Amino acid sequence: MKPVVLIPARLAATRLPDKPLADIHGEPMIVHVWRRAVEADAAPVWIATDSPAIAEAVQAAGGQAVLTGAHHPSGSDRIFEALGRIDPDGRFDTVLNVQGDLPTVMPATLRAALVPLADAEVALGTAVAEIVREAERTEPSVVKMVGSPLGGGRFRALYFTRATAPWGEGPLYHHIGLYAWRRAALERFVALPPSPLERREKLEQLRALEAGMRIDAMQVAEVPLGVDTPEDLDRARALLRGRSPAARGA
Repeated sequence: MKPVVLIPARLAATRLPDKPLADIHGEPMIVHVWRRAVEADAAPVWIATDSPAIAEAVQAAGGQAVLTGAHHPSGSDRIFEALGRIDPDGRFDTVLNVQGDLPTVMPATLRAALVPLADAEVALGTAVAEIVREAERTEPSVVKMVGSPLGGGRFRALYFTRATAPWGEGPLYHHIGLYAWRRAALERFVALPPSPLERREKLEQLRALEAGMRIDAMQVAEVPLGVDTPEDLDRARALLRGRSPAARGA
């Protein structure tokens, strides 16, 4: 594989305005996400954004950014445009899409999402972690993966849902919102209209499943903190204390 990491980021957010630029120990949150992706040492890393301010913040930290249109309905559409801009000749055949609001994501989690693509039948790789907090089993904001275990911590994903599923005794798995796409699968995906189950559950990965694309998931140790609210931002600051060069006095 010849992968590239693309991190979509935009300023528009209702619960936490200008979220990617929120300060965490002297650096914008998007820079922390970029650092975690660089630490994974899996592929070149680019930020895909419609905001010059975000691009400038990333570039000031030594990263690469590409400007995209502001019209995209999802991060998948944004990274597809960005991929065409940075690699029009198709050198990269795999795209790791990492959400720009995961400043605590572990580099090992990013690498794990790429593992399923060693199987030629898999169109997308992703990551899951076992739910350990009882409240998360019924929380609609926690997306659950229903899948068949294949061994070695790998699953073939059959469905994703905000409901508590599957029913009965046994573990439930929290889906982590990052995806390793085959380039051809991403191109096919963005050309498809939103699917019925995608609209109902508000989960775009269901479009891929409804179109017959195979998604496999790797189990990882923990779920990264997704920052959506001021309270989440406070938690991220506590978790990342001492992680940035600015916080270390560099």
